Amino acid sequence: MTSESGPRRRLPVRRLVQLYTGLTLYGVSMGLMLRAELGLEPWSVLNQGISRHTGLSIGTVTIVSGALILLLWIPLRQRPGLGTVSNVVVLGLVMDATLAWMPELDSLGARIPLLAGAVLLNGAATGLYIAADFGPGPRDGLMTGLHRRTGRPVRLVRTCIEVTVLAAGFALGGSVGVGTVVYALAIGPLAQFSLRRFAIKDAPAKPSPVVARGGASPERAILPE
Repeated sequence: MTSESGPRRRLPVRRLVQLYTGLTLYGVSMGLMLRAELGLEPWSVLNQGISRHTGLSIGTVTIVSGALILLLWIPLRQRPGLGTVSNVVVLGLVMDATLAWMPELDSLGARIPLLAGAVLLNGAATGLYIAADFGPGPRDGLMTGLHRRTGRPVRLVRTCIEVTVLAAGFALGGSVGVGTVVYALAIGPLAQFSLRRFAIKDAPAKPSPVVARGGASPERAILPE
């Protein structure tokens, strides 16, 4: 009895540690990409553009935009989980903290490896927080919700959203560059490897209630079909 229940009692603690470690590292990676100044991923391009026009920090904009995106979950009948709410708050706070800690770099020789490290870290962080299975982030949930409601492939839904977000961010002055392309090409394989690496093998085989309510696995919102 004890031997069987022991791993199950430890599982929520392991999942919580994995969730917040992943979200923290994700926020750090976003801050490092900003400091590399070689281009950002689409949502950060939009948030940076809004930040430049409002005077708010990019971390604050990230939090506010995440909360606003959650409102779009209502007509999609998506239900947020602990990971969803934590995603909204933690990423922005850690992002601003990373920018305050990390000085600006002038040397291209320093910014290129910083970009590479940030993308690698982002891939690892993606697998960590999604594999914890506490619900998708607001942007991932938007994608899976639209996929469920429209019946369109996740790849198509994600592409349409991110192209729109990227174009809007660029129009607002967000940073688009080689880092944007590198991220787009690398994040799928990196996240897929990370999801397999950090999968919690003692977890029940059935999907969690949060994921089940969403109607599509958050993994599919990150990875290409």
